[in-house]
Amino acid sequence: MGLMPVHEALARILEGAAPDDEAETLPLAESFNRVLARDLKALRTHPPFAASAMDGYAVRAADAQAGAVLKQQGESAAGHGFDGTLTAGSTIRIFTGAPVPAGADTVVIQENTERLDDGSVRITEAAEPGRHIRAAGIDFEEGKTGLEAGRLLDAGAITFAAAMNHATLPVHRQPKVAILATGDELRLPGETLGPGQIIASNTFGVAALARGAGAAVIDLGIAEDRMEALDAALDSAISQGADVLVTIGGASVGDHDLVQKALTARGMALDFWKIAMRPGKPLMSGRLGDMRVLGLPGNPASSLVCAHLFFEPLITRLAGLPDPSRIKTATLGADLPENDLRQDYLRGDLSRDPSGDLVATPMQRQDSSLMKVFADSRCLIIRPPYAPAAKAGDACDVLILRD
Repeated sequence: MGLMPVHEALARILEGAAPDDEAETLPLAESFNRVLARDLKALRTHPPFAASAMDGYAVRAADAQAGAVLKQQGESAAGHGFDGTLTAGSTIRIFTGAPVPAGADTVVIQENTERLDDGSVRITEAAEPGRHIRAAGIDFEEGKTGLEAGRLLDAGAITFAAAMNHATLPVHRQPKVAILATGDELRLPGETLGPGQIIASNTFGVAALARGAGAAVIDLGIAEDRMEALDAALDSAISQGADVLVTIGGASVGDHDLVQKALTARGMALDFWKIAMRPGKPLMSGRLGDMRVLGLPGNPASSLVCAHLFFEPLITRLAGLPDPSRIKTATLGADLPENDLRQDYLRGDLSRDPSGDLVATPMQRQDSSLMKVFADSRCLIIRPPYAPAAKAGDACDVLILRD
């Protein structure tokens, strides 16, 4: 099997990816950053009555000419409206959000009035009819669609849903992502390392990406390089209903790379496992029944680059979120040599030139095992296959990791 171009690999990984048709209902307070599964109609009209937009006096515009003196007939406050009808030559003290009383057709703000000793009110500047009044239903009406299916429930959408009187919301089910690290040499952070052992760090970065993309994470821990251990981990992923299994390391075909062997022995339909990219060439993709399988390389930079390029878009599709769009145009901050057949993703820093345009400068060291370099990087500088040598100041595409 030859090296697959990056764009083709991404298209094949995303093929058929869509949110589960089955929605779940969550309390409003637990729905933040979930995706609405069905259109949401208003259960009430807002405002349900004509309301004052300002503190002032409700009047009849015909009575409220500049210099007119009106007798105060009563008061209308939020939650305590005036029970009656405004009569000619009178006014009603009104506060923001309070119902506009029957008979009134405008509100004079209090700054344009003068309170007299006998309790009456002099109008110093007249208001036009309808001024400072929010009409009933001006915001939304009962029965009308307020939020459409597919909307990310951010702070504004949550506030709107609450105003429409919804206590619960139908949301897309979070895709379940099972993450499995493999290798006899791996230990968890905080554990004592023996000779030849290292910390399993990739799992935590991949899990963070999964959660940020809208997934629920199933941590399968670390599997030793034994078929029995891998089979037990696969059983756990399947029994917990994982939509996607992500393995880290061991996906190649060396003597100790057993992940692909274990999966194919269980019936995985292997799609591909080598991509024309650097870092991240040994990326595996397949299906085991209904479960999608993505095998990430073991080297940290390779693993995270592949996770950003392939895993994050897959999860956002399954969660019903819009595809992440993090490709920007920048100029190079250093010369680069010509490229070979593999698409390069150079870890780089970002700055701004005097005109405010992005400048991307590759890090000095690009080894795929270097974690500090990746953590310090703000972007991946994309070098297409067979790209000619480039000079500082030339245009380039970058994938933004962080601003």
